[in-house]
Amino acid sequence: MTAPDVLDRAGSRAGAHSLVTIVGFLVCVEIASGVLQGYYTPIWKDVAGHLSIRDADVNWFEAAQLVVSALVVPLLARLGDVVGHKKVLLLSTAVTALGSWILAFAPSFTTFLVGFAIQGAYVVWLPMEIAIIHRRTAGTGRQDQLTRRSAAVLVGALELAVIIGALTSGSLVGSTSMTVLLMLPAIAVTLVLGLVWLGVEDRPGTSGGGLDLVGLALVTLVLGLVMAGLIVVRLEGAGNPVAWALVVLGVAALVPFVRYEAAHADPLVDVRVFAAAGQWPVQLTAFLFGMSVLGAQIPLSTFARTDPDVAGYGLGADAAFVSTLIGVYVISLAVGAFTLPLTARALGPRGALVLSSLLVALGYALWLPFHAGTGQALLNMAVAGVGSGALVAALPATAAAAAPPERTGFATGMTNATKTVGGAIASSVFAIALASTGSLDDPTKGHAPLSGYLTVWTVCAVAALLAAAALLFLPRATAEDRAADKPVAVP
Repeated sequence: MTAPDVLDRAGSRAGAHSLVTIVGFLVCVEIASGVLQGYYTPIWKDVAGHLSIRDADVNWFEAAQLVVSALVVPLLARLGDVVGHKKVLLLSTAVTALGSWILAFAPSFTTFLVGFAIQGAYVVWLPMEIAIIHRRTAGTGRQDQLTRRSAAVLVGALELAVIIGALTSGSLVGSTSMTVLLMLPAIAVTLVLGLVWLGVEDRPGTSGGGLDLVGLALVTLVLGLVMAGLIVVRLEGAGNPVAWALVVLGVAALVPFVRYEAAHADPLVDVRVFAAAGQWPVQLTAFLFGMSVLGAQIPLSTFARTDPDVAGYGLGADAAFVSTLIGVYVISLAVGAFTLPLTARALGPRGALVLSSLLVALGYALWLPFHAGTGQALLNMAVAGVGSGALVAALPATAAAAAPPERTGFATGMTNATKTVGGAIASSVFAIALASTGSLDDPTKGHAPLSGYLTVWTVCAVAALLAAAALLFLPRATAEDRAADKPVAVP
């Protein structure tokens, strides 16, 4: 099916741009997003060598970016309603471009950490694009249908670009300098900034409310304290009382945050909707799912690149094979997403979600006994990928179906935010596990211990099992007809 077949023109409200034209420009944005998500994974081992850091330290890049992402998604989504979605799309693209250029010329771990963190502003791109399309198709009589079809095109471009990004970096890493290699995604994002400026029409915001800055400050305090505690554990060891005091204070800060948001007329996080019977199992699943789908990417990359003759474990793969591993994983994600309607029809929506979580648990549990060969790695990632793809597709729609009509956007966005928080916490925990003393007599060589990787896979498997258990509390009755008409925001 071609894009013109999928995307009809919006009709009398077409204005200066047809819907096909706007989606075409937004596809370019998602191509850049896919490149960012797939480009770095095959070359993390090379980045660690370039910056003269250990494998475990690379995890802090992902953790920092995920924390920033978790904070900016609700803030920028709300800002888009107030000032206009194109303005926020431009702002987030400019910030992402800045972060990408910092990476290209970063001389140290700290500079690279800052650049990678602010590059995380790209996570709001797809929600803003869906909002632009949804508003663009108002008055056509087929708003939900056109939005859903447009979203499918954008997500398809994203998945294709992930593979392209991974293959590109994996093939170029040995033939050019690290600076040139890291400039390529920065160039792509910069070009996209110009395309958004020229090709997407600007419309004013629709909301007269303000931003919940106090709520933002409180949730920043919660995440900041927890992450600070994990950093102290990483630097000073698990026996340091200051580290755990910070974690406890972060958890305690949830109390004033929840109370304030519950009393606020226009909260950043609607905790009443969040706590509903049809919501909390989905949001908890998203949090637990984020530990594997977001937190385990760098450990898998560094494990595959580790030479077994030197470290005693690993696949000894080059960046090109890691690109292949990513390609297989992304294809399995697509298989899981596309077969979701079949499993939902056979098992029901709740049963399909539970099965998907169990597949993720099985895929990561297989890593524990089977991690000595490339065939085993491909099988493990394929099994986890099928379950992950189904969850990526199902969680936003399930949350939207269980939400009040005026809160479907919030519910869908929160699956992305909670997943990001789970990934951020897991990345920090994994960094601690991989930095512990292990099988190497000389840890300064940069290789993490095998026990650290076993911990990563165990945490991912257990988290997925807990998600399956949480989903059993999800009410059987779901508004399936509403879910079918809602655009799905896929990170």
